[in-house]
Amino acid sequence: MDIRILPSNIANMIAAGEVVQRPASVVKELMENAVDAGADQVTVVIQDAGRTLIQVIDNGCGMSPDQAVLCFERHATSKLRTAEDLGNILTFGFRGEALASIAAVAEVTLKTRREEDEVGCQVDFADSQHLATSEAAVPRGANFSVRNLFYNVPARRKFLKSDNVEFKHIVSEFTRVALTRPDIGFTLTHNGKDVFVLRPAKSLKFRIQDVLGTNVANDVVDIKAETSIASISGFVGRPDAARKGLGNQYFFVNGRFFKSPYLHKAVMKAYENLIPDGVTPPYFIYLEVDPQSVDVNIHPTKTEIKFEDDSVLFQILFACIKESLGKNSFGESIDFDREGVPEIPAFGKSFYEAHQVSEPQPGLDPTYNPFDNDGFASVDSPFSNSFAPAAGSGQAYGAEWPEAAASFDAGLRPQGDPLSARSGYAQGASRFIEKRDDYGKLFEDKLTPSKSVLVLGGKYIVASAGSGMMVVNIHRANERILYERFLEAMSMNAHVTQTALFPVTVQVGVENMCLFSEHAAMLESLGFDIAPFGTDTIVVNGVPEGYSAEAGKVQAMVADLLLILADDHGSLPEMMTANLASRFAMLGALKGDPVTNPVEAQRLIDRLMSCTNAEFTSTGKRIITIIPVEEIDKRF
Repeated sequence: MDIRILPSNIANMIAAGEVVQRPASVVKELMENAVDAGADQVTVVIQDAGRTLIQVIDNGCGMSPDQAVLCFERHATSKLRTAEDLGNILTFGFRGEALASIAAVAEVTLKTRREEDEVGCQVDFADSQHLATSEAAVPRGANFSVRNLFYNVPARRKFLKSDNVEFKHIVSEFTRVALTRPDIGFTLTHNGKDVFVLRPAKSLKFRIQDVLGTNVANDVVDIKAETSIASISGFVGRPDAARKGLGNQYFFVNGRFFKSPYLHKAVMKAYENLIPDGVTPPYFIYLEVDPQSVDVNIHPTKTEIKFEDDSVLFQILFACIKESLGKNSFGESIDFDREGVPEIPAFGKSFYEAHQVSEPQPGLDPTYNPFDNDGFASVDSPFSNSFAPAAGSGQAYGAEWPEAAASFDAGLRPQGDPLSARSGYAQGASRFIEKRDDYGKLFEDKLTPSKSVLVLGGKYIVASAGSGMMVVNIHRANERILYERFLEAMSMNAHVTQTALFPVTVQVGVENMCLFSEHAAMLESLGFDIAPFGTDTIVVNGVPEGYSAEAGKVQAMVADLLLILADDHGSLPEMMTANLASRFAMLGALKGDPVTNPVEAQRLIDRLMSCTNAEFTSTGKRIITIIPVEEIDKRF
């Protein structure tokens, strides 16, 4: 066995595999370094989702030429001096591996200058090798340009996802850093287009509004707790703001983002009996603890940490959220303020005995017939003054409006009919009513189902069958119909779009906009008409046939669409197509219009019977069951 020491460039490339997993990792490390440098303005410039260029510019303290070269060495850090310093870390970076790892897999150029220096410097690195150092006229701060990421590791570059997916991860890392420091301005630009322009915010809630939108900021309430173990602050979502899947859930400790499934359980436990199963509320929880009671050095990317006593922190967080949810009433409030309201007198029994109140009696004429040959109203009718012609005028209503009577009666009586205009008007109206009844009968036969069907509770259809009674599950029948329709649409690029009467605008966030851009062609093939509207909003102009176009259901549909699009599907096209069609079919069956009458029920049965498999859904659940006559006889 021949054991040797790896060259430094190979060792750095191996270390880079832990620190630099994708372009978003570079953005995270460089933004955290900029914040640690004391910058109050950080600009991130991205090209081709980070493949071509990642540039992070800050106005922090900057570095001298010697420090600018030294910072690319492994374990070069300004944060630690002794081993005891590991227990008092309050900055993002401290291990000195980020820049060395980035320089091992990319071409890096650093331009930097300190406040006290008249001239700055430019340092070039590639493949862990220092190429050159030169003087440069640059503003105070640091300007890192990372080009051609993974140019010397083709396998890593090959396995990068599409631009939309990679940029989604970049937005996620940008958001996490921006939410830790609302006092700092951040800008994100992608391919020459501004995605975020965040000015220093007055408070954390304003920063949440700027980054994630007004809808998210309006759906949260504040939490606060001070204990000897930890200080907790931030915001948690209202119960009605809970959505399916994970989104907008953030934990921060001492200004650092981290993930904790254990503390997430504390949050969900506080929402017990307030939200249905399968949904998660948004939350932004900031913890301040003693640095010596937390270990942030257990993961290369420092997103996982270890607390000294997790169970106590669990109970504190649970009690804090529970108290906040209890203080804030999420139901309709009752206003008991009666100041300035006029007094309404209350009358006793003696008042009504002294003042008899009688109800007015309406006058009726039971002999009144508006189609009587003698006129629309008899002379003795109480309505005669309103409808009868004036005395001595010598005109009846039919003669008074000859053109109207003739027009109304046209086609309903033969030429030369001796009826007077008055009687013609009355009999014409009578014949019109009879004709209208005939029209009803004309369409009635077509609307009546060919079989006798019955809708039970909006869930089942009951129809007669040759051997007994057939029961159809409406939800599963819709699911099967949509599944086969989507399979055909995805394979043949054929679709039927139901255009919404009023387009629905839905704010989905910058991160989720990448998902819609990534799958725009597939959504269009299925019948979705979705267009971008700004950097964080979409407009739904149409939905596939079978989906509901109501505004409320469209917004819920978009939330479910995001869950489907966010899933990683298999690479085999047939499996991916069938899986997507099944997911979209289940979504459409949930969001579709209900079956309320026998006509709609018969139409659904006809569509189901035209499917290749009418008995089971795509997931193997039964759609139809037959109850034999013998089974029914046993119940009598």
